[in-house]
Amino acid sequence: MANHILSLELPDTLNLCILPILDTSIYSTSNTIDCPLLEITVPGFNYPVQITTPDISPGFYQPFNACDLGLQSTNCGSKNSKLPDGIYIIKYSVSPNDIVYVEYNHLRITCALNKIQGIYCELDLGACDPPEKIKAKLEQVRLIQQYLKAAKAYVEFCHQPAKGMDLYRYALKLIDKMNCSSCTTC
Repeated sequence: MANHILSLELPDTLNLCILPILDTSIYSTSNTIDCPLLEITVPGFNYPVQITTPDISPGFYQPFNACDLGLQSTNCGSKNSKLPDGIYIIKYSVSPNDIVYVEYNHLRITCALNKIQGIYCELDLGACDPPEKIKAKLEQVRLIQQYLKAAKAYVEFCHQPAKGMDLYRYALKLIDKMNCSSCTTC
């Protein structure tokens, strides 16, 4: 008997107000798909928000906002609050939900990515080799991006969330040192 192979993708986004989740599971045709359940634990919270049908069904793509995640209760549908960066615990299951599930730690770095975009906007780049001062800033931005990639790797693949968050916080300090006046505040 073939089994379901559950899988989710959580792409990085520059949208401060959504957490996109895509179901990339391979579902067995010999087993029914009953009781799909998505549980999302937001950074700083101990209990997940539980999302079921009709929002969650095989092959779903869902951009979750602050209202969906229980972080906002007013102006839903008209004004979305920003979602925090940090570690989101995502669990997806189908019946029997205690046996057929997949769980991820996802490091959301959207605020940091938006700040990096602001830094790029302030660099006076042309289609030629930049002066040394701008080259040094570009190298600093590349280093920050590598710290962010390493932070995600520690959280999502190495199962070392504390180390990943240390690297994330260090990357934010480096961003703040660049004195970006057009950077997004999160």
